[in-house]
Amino acid sequence: MQLRRHDVLAGAIAILDEYGLADLTMRRLASSLGVQPGALYWHFPNKQTLLAAITDEILADASAGPPAPAETWDERLPTLARRMRDALLSHRDGAEVASASYAARLASEAPQTALAAACIDGGLPADEAGMAARALFSYVLGQTMDEQSRMQMDSHGALTESASPLFESPTAADGFEYGLGLFIGGVRALPAVVDQRLS
Repeated sequence: MQLRRHDVLAGAIAILDEYGLADLTMRRLASSLGVQPGALYWHFPNKQTLLAAITDEILADASAGPPAPAETWDERLPTLARRMRDALLSHRDGAEVASASYAARLASEAPQTALAAACIDGGLPADEAGMAARALFSYVLGQTMDEQSRMQMDSHGALTESASPLFESPTAADGFEYGLGLFIGGVRALPAVVDQRLS
């Protein structure tokens, strides 16, 4: 049976979820699919492009679709951020994979474009909305990577019970929401700052 791009991508995500990023190699992926490693390169020229495709697949639904009817920008922006966080958390090492892909400028800009659109609706000029979107997306990636790293350390017994994220107060989710609230407040205030600069 002919190996399809979708098969390679699904196989890679399965290995990622079960074993983690460190064990996701092209050789292991080829073995799991019953092909020679060279067969993978018809679809992905290197591991970096494969990781970018995984990132796009993970985040595809998080930023898809138009705003809900009557949804305001300051409802849309945190909703998008939460959906992105949830999508990354749903896959082992999801934030690490995404962070590497965006650092290499290989993954889709769709998540940041969706965040920027909400910021524009909040009154920011397009260039500042783009910067705000990048800042928020970096916050989502960083917070989620920290959360996943701590959970992984805890599962390996590397943290004491008092340091375990299972017993943290406030929780990682609480901390994420607090930071998100600060960000929304900042976006709300920025149009007035921009107006002052222009006046």
